[in-house]
Amino acid sequence: MSKENFEESMKKLENIVTELENGNLNLDESVKKFEEGMKIAQKCNTILGEAEKRIMILLEQEGEVKEEKFDIE
Repeated sequence: MSKENFEESMKKLENIVTELENGNLNLDESVKKFEEGMKIAQKCNTILGEAEKRIMILLEQEGEVKEEKFDIE
């Protein structure tokens, strides 16, 4: 998957959900779309987690707004 931002990933996920809800896919196509959706959802969760860590680092700086790098596990 290319380096997409959160909004682009969410749009793709919304499109997959719509396709699955329409019920026009056969079982194999549905499973593939579900797998793709799960990967995108995991990516979105990672992006949100990284943003949360950045915010926490900023808030923990004794009144000074300073951004620091953090390691992603």
